[in-house]
Amino acid sequence: MRALARRVRAALNALGLRWKIAALLALGCAVVAVAIGVLVHQARLEQVSKTARSGATAQLVRVRQLYELTGQVDTGGEADTDAALDAPNLPASLRAAALDGRRTTYLDMGAADPVVWAARPVGDHVLSVREPLAQQAEEMAEFDRQLMASGAVVVILAALGGAALASRLSRELRTAAATARRISQGDLDARIDHPRPPGGRPGKDEVAELATAVDTMAASLQQRLEAEQRFTADVAHELRTPLTGLHTAAELLPQSRPTELVRDRVLALRTLTEDLLEVARLDAEMERPDLATHPLGTLTEGIVQRSGCPVRFAAVRDPHHPADPGAPGGRGAHDGRDDQGAGRDDTLVRTDARRLERIIANLVANARRHGADPVDVRVAGPVVTVSDHGPGFPEHLLKDGPRRFQTGARERGQGTGLGLTIAFGQAQAIGARVELSNAESGGAVAEVHLPTA
Repeated sequence: MRALARRVRAALNALGLRWKIAALLALGCAVVAVAIGVLVHQARLEQVSKTARSGATAQLVRVRQLYELTGQVDTGGEADTDAALDAPNLPASLRAAALDGRRTTYLDMGAADPVVWAARPVGDHVLSVREPLAQQAEEMAEFDRQLMASGAVVVILAALGGAALASRLSRELRTAAATARRISQGDLDARIDHPRPPGGRPGKDEVAELATAVDTMAASLQQRLEAEQRFTADVAHELRTPLTGLHTAAELLPQSRPTELVRDRVLALRTLTEDLLEVARLDAEMERPDLATHPLGTLTEGIVQRSGCPVRFAAVRDPHHPADPGAPGGRGAHDGRDDQGAGRDDTLVRTDARRLERIIANLVANARRHGADPVDVRVAGPVVTVSDHGPGFPEHLLKDGPRRFQTGARERGQGTGLGLTIAFGQAQAIGARVELSNAESGGAVAEVHLPTA
């Protein structure tokens, strides 16, 4: 029983709101229809039973009068009436009541052969009348069928009406959900704009109240985020000038260990300031990429070489993205060697070379800072993969994505957490996609998926 209840609940949970309302309304109407049908059936049955008993009793009176006058049992020409003295098939309860001196009736509508009996004592005998009720039983069956058909029509109409009434509510809720998803994806200008009826008071339309609350939340969130972005951009911009002077002054200091420490910290502050400005521009969607067609293998190899980091690079064949025959050295995909020689076949991608360099450089720097050597950069088709052999990405980063000023390192001060944020933002600006994962053998894996030319 519990398993059945769980299955029913699971089936209801799988339905949409519109069908849930329609099903509940149909169920309620079905219960009401069954209750009314039972009451009407019982009333009709009582009426038929009362009429049949009255007719059998009247026939018994007539037969008794004739029996007292003639001494014979006569049906009076009624073909369907069976009058008898001490009938052998008389029900035992009716016979006992008659021998007890009572005149009574017996009705059986549920038998295969519906019948009504009436009996009374006549001396030491029992005079009885039997009348078949086949016609009345058929009328009752037809009446029940009409009740069931009427109830089914009412339930179907109720379900359709409930679905029609709930469809508007479902559409409005789906619109609110879609708008909320757009807001969560960064479209802070999205609004539901639910039309409130003129003169409507708060609390009368719950859906309108929900839509208004979502719009108010979105407007407040947009104001807060824009204020935060402006503050970040203003702070970073204002820090630029004193940091430039500080950097110039540090360069004029005589060479010494304290001077190196000062220059290192000034450089870190300048890098952080530039990163903050870049994040602010990405948040404000002010970046306009300069898209062009590039051979990805050659482009990535140049980026790795300019990074100056000890990174292993390879461009391998991807059977799902065959090389363009018109590409330089177009003799088929690369055979999987480290790409140091000529004749490499590159997949052509449409991207911004400067922004792609920023993405790959940040991923390589993140792998070297938080992972372990060796760091590998691999090109396969339109995908660039940066992997290391460290502890891998933390679970919160894989689940929620990168967050500013939050790194995977347990120790404080190891990075600002802006590297991955900038990589994701620049990827979105050029129409690329960055995916983070952990390798089964250990180590973090970052994949950059680029659009092909």
